[in-house]
Amino acid sequence: MSRFLLALGTRKGLFLAHSTNRRAWELDGPHFPMQAVYAVAIDGRGRSGSPPGLLAGADSEHWGPSVFHSDDLGASWDEPDGGSVRFQADSGAALARVWQLQPGLDSQPEVVWAGVEPAALFRSEDRGATFSLVDGLWNHPHRPQWMPGGGGMCLHTIVTDVTDPDRLTVGISTAGVYRTSDGGKSWVASNTGIAAPFLPDPRPEFGQCVHKIASYPGRPQQLFLQNHGGVYRSDDGGATWLDIGAGLPADFGFPVVAHPHRPGTAYVFPLVADMHRMPPDDRARVYRTADAGETWEALAAGLPQERAYLTVLRDAMATDGADPAGIYLGTRSGEVFGLLDGEDTWAEVARHLPDVLCVRGAQLS
Repeated sequence: MSRFLLALGTRKGLFLAHSTNRRAWELDGPHFPMQAVYAVAIDGRGRSGSPPGLLAGADSEHWGPSVFHSDDLGASWDEPDGGSVRFQADSGAALARVWQLQPGLDSQPEVVWAGVEPAALFRSEDRGATFSLVDGLWNHPHRPQWMPGGGGMCLHTIVTDVTDPDRLTVGISTAGVYRTSDGGKSWVASNTGIAAPFLPDPRPEFGQCVHKIASYPGRPQQLFLQNHGGVYRSDDGGATWLDIGAGLPADFGFPVVAHPHRPGTAYVFPLVADMHRMPPDDRARVYRTADAGETWEALAAGLPQERAYLTVLRDAMATDGADPAGIYLGTRSGEVFGLLDGEDTWAEVARHLPDVLCVRGAQLS
C-alpha cells in the first residue's frame, strides 16, 4: 500500500500529514512549537525499505536558526551542537535564517544544499549533519551590491540539474538568478530577459527580485520563474528568459511549481501587485500551463471564490512526485489544499494551521 507524506512548515512549528489515498489525511504535530519553519526537505535517496530522512530549518526567537534532522518520520529529531549551518567568525556574517534545504542528486546520496540569509549557499557531505560555506558564491564580486528584498537578503531557491551534479541554479532576493557549472567554484549572473522595473536600468545584469524557480527533471534545460512582476521560461538552462505571463490575470506572485512528469506543465498562484498582494477579484485560483506558457487555465474548483484574501508564499506550493502527481498549496491563513493530477477540484488537507511557510510532499512506498 502506498503512503504519502506532506511536510508543512508554519510560523509556529512543523506539521506532518500522512495519507494512504491522498484524500483523507492525519495530522501530526506541531514539531518545534512556536518556531518558524521556513525550510523542509524529504530525503528518500538510498533508503529503500526505510523511512526517508527529514530535514527542517527551524527558527527560534530565543535560540536562533538551526537545522534538525530525523530518520524516523519525526518521532525524534537531532540537532548538532552549535548548529549545523554557521558562518565562520572571520566572515563578518551571522546566520539569520535557513530558507531552503535541497537534497543532491541520487548519485550524491550524502549531499544536501542549504540556502540561507544573508544570501549564501552551504553544502553538506553527510546528509545535512554539518554544512560548509560555498566560497565561490560568497566571494562573488556582485555580492557587495546585492540589496535585500521584502523578505530579506536571502538565497531561497536551489535547482539541481539531474544530468550533471556540477550544475546548480540559485535564486536570490534581490540579486536574481546565478548559475554554476563547476560545482560552485564560479558563478555567473543569468538574468537576461528578466525585467526589474523598480531599478533605473530595467534590464540590469543582476538585481532582479526573483521569487521562485522550478524545473522539470526530465528536461533540465527548461526552467520556470516567478518574478516580482513577470512569469518567465528558459529553454537554455537559465542563460536567457522569455516572458510567458500573457494570459494570466496578474503576473505577480510567489510560487512556481513544475509538474514532475509532464514537460511544459507548470503552476503559479497570481496576486495583484504590489501593495495589494491578494488574488485577482478576491478569488483563489491556481493557473496551470500545459504548453510551457503559451496558454494558461484556471484551477479554481474547491478553492475559496468569494472574499478570498489569502496568499501562497514562494515555498508553500509543491508536488509529491508520484504518478499521478499530487499538487499541494498552503496559505498564510492556515489552509492546505491538494489536487490530484487528472482532476480539477481541490480538496482540503488541513485548516486552521498557523501561517504556512513551506510545503513538501513525497510518496513513501
